[in-house]
Amino acid sequence: MKYWEIIARNLKKRGWRLDYVSALDSQGRTIWIADAHRDNGRRFIVHADEKLTAFLELERVTRENLMISGPAIQPAATCSAGASAEVCG
Repeated sequence: MKYWEIIARNLKKRGWRLDYVSALDSQGRTIWIADAHRDNGRRFIVHADEKLTAFLELERVTRENLMISGPAIQPAATCSAGASAEVCG
């Protein structure tokens, strides 16, 4: 089992639904887009140069969001999480 699969399985155990896809950016490079969402309105969309990096970022933002906001529902907003990944949460 690959490490990104372990992260995906753990996110699913914590109640997240996941989707991911690879795409080409404007310069022809492959990027990975991963999405974690719940029925309560929380959603995080991350893109990164590697699949593992995208899943590591999803793991980080879902844990941080849970620690900061607790169980309350918050509307989605856009923010930046570094040079190689953008997070909406």
